[in-house]
Amino acid sequence: MKTLVILAHPNIEDSRVNNRWKRELLQYTNEITIHEIYKEYPNWSIDVLKEQQLLEAYDNVIFQFPLYWYSYPPLLKKWFDDVFTHGWAYGSKGDKLKGKKLGIAMSIGDKKENYLPTGSVSFTVDEVIAPFKASAVHVGAITLPYFAVFGASFQASDEDIDQSAKDYIKYIFQYKLNSYNGTRILTI
Repeated sequence: MKTLVILAHPNIEDSRVNNRWKRELLQYTNEITIHEIYKEYPNWSIDVLKEQQLLEAYDNVIFQFPLYWYSYPPLLKKWFDDVFTHGWAYGSKGDKLKGKKLGIAMSIGDKKENYLPTGSVSFTVDEVIAPFKASAVHVGAITLPYFAVFGASFQASDEDIDQSAKDYIKYIFQYKLNSYNGTRILTI
């Protein structure tokens, strides 16, 4: 059972974290498929049927992106809006994502302690990603705990980023191999 990684970074070549993660993922092409939506859709015209067929072919899907203004990069938001259609992803006949494991791997520019209720952001990461979790629940998917590296903008060292790439692979394989018997996993 392979894992699909939907990689959504508008400038992957200049990314310290997401580019490093991508290079690590490329070492596991027998088990992991990378789908870069900014490269696939530079004009933002998403082939909905193609994306839906791709999602249907995988039981494990990870959305990898940098956290932008406490949300997804804009093309990923459009991707969700276009691809998760009524009658396919939800509604009385929309069950194509039911039981699939969906996870998030994100680089976060700020420090981890700022994502506490007492931190400068005033919200936890789980609160920030609530729309993703709600969408996954709405379509009947199993929401995996998120994977994140903090301090991506300026604090993380090259060694930290290299270690996060190895940890990211462990994260993917941990949830690829485990069965959750339909239980929704909402937090780490």
